[in-house]
Amino acid sequence: MNANRLTTSWRKLPRETLRTLQARRLRAYLRDVVLPFHPHYREVFSKHGLDWRAIETLEDLRRIPFTSKGDLSGGAEGTRGFIITPDPNQLARRPTTVFRGLLRGPSRARRELEREFRPILMTSTTGRSAEPVPFVYTAHDLAVLRTSGFRMMQLAGARLGDRMLNMFPFAPHLAFWQTHYAGTEFGVFLLSSGGGKTVGTDGNIRMLRKLNPDVLIGMPTFVYHVLREAALDGVRCDNLRGIVLGGEKVPQGLRRKLQESASLVHSKNVSVISTYGFTEAKMAWCECLFPVGAEPSGYHIYPDLGIVEIIDPETGALKGDGEPGEIVFTSLDARGSCVLRYRTGDVVEGGLTYDPCPHCGRVMPRLVGRISRRSDVREMQLDKIKGTLVDFNELEHVLDDMPRVGSWQIELRKANDDPMEVDELVLHVSLADGGEESSVSMEITRCLFERAELRANRIVFHTDSEMRRLQGVGEKLKEQKVVDRRLKTENRSPSLVTSPEK
Repeated sequence: MNANRLTTSWRKLPRETLRTLQARRLRAYLRDVVLPFHPHYREVFSKHGLDWRAIETLEDLRRIPFTSKGDLSGGAEGTRGFIITPDPNQLARRPTTVFRGLLRGPSRARRELEREFRPILMTSTTGRSAEPVPFVYTAHDLAVLRTSGFRMMQLAGARLGDRMLNMFPFAPHLAFWQTHYAGTEFGVFLLSSGGGKTVGTDGNIRMLRKLNPDVLIGMPTFVYHVLREAALDGVRCDNLRGIVLGGEKVPQGLRRKLQESASLVHSKNVSVISTYGFTEAKMAWCECLFPVGAEPSGYHIYPDLGIVEIIDPETGALKGDGEPGEIVFTSLDARGSCVLRYRTGDVVEGGLTYDPCPHCGRVMPRLVGRISRRSDVREMQLDKIKGTLVDFNELEHVLDDMPRVGSWQIELRKANDDPMEVDELVLHVSLADGGEESSVSMEITRCLFERAELRANRIVFHTDSEMRRLQGVGEKLKEQKVVDRRLKTENRSPSLVTSPEK
C-alpha cells in the first residue's frame, strides 16, 4: 500500500484504509523524528519501555500516555522539552543525511535540514486561564500550515477571485496566522485589519466599505459588532456571501444573528462557517460549505497531518465512532513543537465519524456536533448548603439561541463582595432589533431555568455601545463573555465548599 496515498487521497479514503495508513505514518514519524529528537517523548517512551515498534495499529495508541496541559506549562524548561531538537552530530551521521549530501551537495543538504528543524515563528496560547504556552514552527511547519489553510479554503468554497477581510487580532495566535497562510496559499486577495486593537472599529468599517469583501473572517462577537455598526453607518456590502469564524463557539442561534446582521448591510443568504483549532495542533479545521438554513456536518480532519481520538473524559477509555467524548490529538508531521495524545479538554457531542459528508461527499474523519470546554463547567456556591456545578457551555447556547437577545455577558460575583457569602450570577444583555426589556427578561428567566435549572440574580440591560465596553470589544484579544469577579481567599471555610450531591 502506497504510503503517499494518505496525502494524495486525504479526502476520499475509506475508514480502515485510512487508519492503516495513519498507523504506518505514525510509526515512521516516531522512528525518524520524535524518538530521536524530542526530549519529552524520548523520556516518556523510555520510562514505559516503549519504542516505535509498539505501534502497529491505531488501537496501539492507547499504550502511549496522554499529554496534558499541565505537562506543557512547566515554564521555559517544560516548553523546550516539547520542541524537536536534533543533535547535529547524530543528524549528520544518519544514512538519509549522508545520501542527501552526496546527491545534492553538502550546502544544499544543510539548508534543507535547517528548513526542516530550525524554529522561525512562534505562536502561543491566549493565556486567559494560565500563563501563555509558546509553540514554535519551522519552515516545514509553515508549509504544513499553508497546506491546511489551502484545504480549509477548498472546504469553505473559496474562489480565486474572492476578496477577503481578515479581522482576527494581529497577535502570536493560531487564528491570525492560519488565516494569513490560507489566503496566500490559495491565492485570494486578503486584507488583514488586525482586529479592533490595531485600527479600531472605525478602521474595520472603512475597510469593509472600501473592499466590499466576499468573505469576512474573524471572531463571532467582533464580526457581529462590526456588521451592526457598519449598518448604522450606512455601509453597503452586497458582495458578502460568506462569514468564517474562529476563537469562540458558534451555536445555530449565533449563526442566525450574524446572517441577520449581514442583511443590514444588504448581504443576502450569507453562509456562516465555523472553524475549530488549538495552538497545540498548529493548524485548524473547518466545516464544509453547506446550504443556508441546514445543519453543519462537522469539522473535517486532515488524516495525513494528525490523528484524532475520542475518549471518555473521566476514565480515558477510547470511545466508538459517533460517541461523545473528549478530543485527543496526535501530530503526524510536525517539527518545532510537537504533541502526542494531547488531551484538549474539549468535549464533542457527536464524536468522530468516518462516514461520507452529507453536504460535500468527502470521505474523511469529521468531528460532529457541539464542542464544549470541560473547564467551562464551574462550581458555584448558590446557597450555603452545597456547591452546584454549572455548565456555562449550555448557558452560552441558551443566550445565543434567543433571537431577541443581542450581545451578552455573564458576570459571576460574591453577594455584597463578601468572600464568605454565596455566589451571584448577573446577566448583562443588549436587545436585538424588536426586543422589549420586560418580555425578554421573562423569556431569559424561563429559558435559563428550563435548559439549565438556573436563575440569574439580576438581568441588566445595556445599549450596544455599553455592551461593547463591558466585553472589551476591540480592546482585548478575546471578547469577555464570561467574567468571574468572585473574590479569592486562601482561608475559605471548608463547610462552604462541599462537593455537589451525586
